[in-house]
Amino acid sequence: MPAASAAVPRPAAAYGAHMRQEDRLGMILERLSQRSSVGVDELAEELGVSPSSVRRDLQLLETQQLLTRTHGGAVASGVLYELPMRYRGGQRQPAKQAIARVAATLIGPDVVSVGLNGGSTTTEVARALANRRGLRVVTNAVNIAAELAVRPEIDLVVSGGRARSESYELVGPVAEATLADVNLDVAVLGVDGISTSRGITTHDDLEARVNRALLAGAERVVVVADATKVGKRAFAGIARLSEVHDLVTDAADDDPELRAIADAGVTVHTV
Repeated sequence: MPAASAAVPRPAAAYGAHMRQEDRLGMILERLSQRSSVGVDELAEELGVSPSSVRRDLQLLETQQLLTRTHGGAVASGVLYELPMRYRGGQRQPAKQAIARVAATLIGPDVVSVGLNGGSTTTEVARALANRRGLRVVTNAVNIAAELAVRPEIDLVVSGGRARSESYELVGPVAEATLADVNLDVAVLGVDGISTSRGITTHDDLEARVNRALLAGAERVVVVADATKVGKRAFAGIARLSEVHDLVTDAADDDPELRAIADAGVTVHTV
């Protein structure tokens, strides 16, 4: 599987009218970030829905200032560096679920405390751990907290902070202060990029600061990242690669960057 190639459009039959609208909107934004402009007819064929459905989707995204409609399509409103979290849930979901299952196996019965930052892959990790009795989970992600709060088996600790709508993460000085004195057996971090040159990175500098606080108190750091993140770098640095113990990914075993990450001392687990 290519490590970071552009998404290959799937046949229209793979989608269709039964797709959740949020997943469809996420795919439209992803295509727009790749191509800078999209057409109604091509999206309708690619997504397996009617042109009128695509027009309604484009109108909704325009009201959220995520694109600008044109005659017969849409263009990007600025550069789409980061898709909002609500539109990322369905992207590469089978791969993220497989990554989460493997990551959960790294959290053995001797592990008492786990830290999770925000992201669609760490959300899947939280779901994989939801039935673990006696596990303390520390998170700054409000969506993960909402899922785990109803699980009596989990001892949930949530940082304070300002909510960032793009990722559902709590960030800022309150979140950093909350996590500064927390000691964890394992921190599981979702990232927007991992590379030998830049370590682990994310789109937002406030998120990076909170992620560093979560990482600093952990005995072991496990990074979960799908193939599109391997070899990439985002705006804000979280940590050097030397601070990462494990990487769980669906990137191909023969990916040169993945081999370089392993050579740098990170234990790589592929799914």
